[in-house]
Amino acid sequence: MTVKDKVVIITGASSGIGEATAKRLALKGAKVVLGARREDRLKDLVSQIEALDGQAVYRVTDVVKRQDNAELVKLALATYGKVDVIFLNAGIMPSAPLSALKVDEWDQMIDINIKGVLNGIAAVLPTFIEQKSGHVITTSSVAGLKAYPGGAVYGATKWAVRDLMEVLRMESAQEGTNIRTATIYPAAINTELLETITDDSTMAGMSALYAQHGITPERVAGVVEFAIDQPEDTTINEFTIGPTTQPW
Repeated sequence: MTVKDKVVIITGASSGIGEATAKRLALKGAKVVLGARREDRLKDLVSQIEALDGQAVYRVTDVVKRQDNAELVKLALATYGKVDVIFLNAGIMPSAPLSALKVDEWDQMIDINIKGVLNGIAAVLPTFIEQKSGHVITTSSVAGLKAYPGGAVYGATKWAVRDLMEVLRMESAQEGTNIRTATIYPAAINTELLETITDDSTMAGMSALYAQHGITPERVAGVVEFAIDQPEDTTINEFTIGPTTQPW
């Protein structure tokens, strides 16, 4: 199989894993449809891709807004006539001890990390069901596999993503819709995630961890490409990826 000519929607596309994945897939011949909140970054990314003879379009997208997700899927269908893959990558990580009571940040994580994924699934599922094919890929975290002090709410959102994707895989198999799934659990990847942390002690610890161990988001982009590149009758449902030096 190949990613060439596949239409891939990517949320959280303006930086980090989303940006790296958009560039990698476009250079391999995919047609990428990019969603994020920062239009200047999206414009620049599309220009970079087009300068390398890739194909890309964008729409300013807030994954918390259900209609924004629907419009992103509509853009893909209107521009390229189909959707093969949606990579639900948008997320934030304002980790802090529960005792810090950063309840507004709890709400933000739930809205973006869980509802954002649900909104993306809701937007694309009718198309995938109708065509009886499709691939849903999400970015979870190693905090979606094990518990970490300071990461209770963040981890809870990422455990939720794990369950959503596992049930989506099972239901698709039962319903005969042939929808593939892949959940990625990154450890220390050097992205803008740390910039969402407002708790000073947590920020200090995480910054030191990432400075010592962090690897580039291009490593995760390679995993996304690998998942897409599998035969249509094959699902690789979970990928855990992180620095060789990090004992996560």
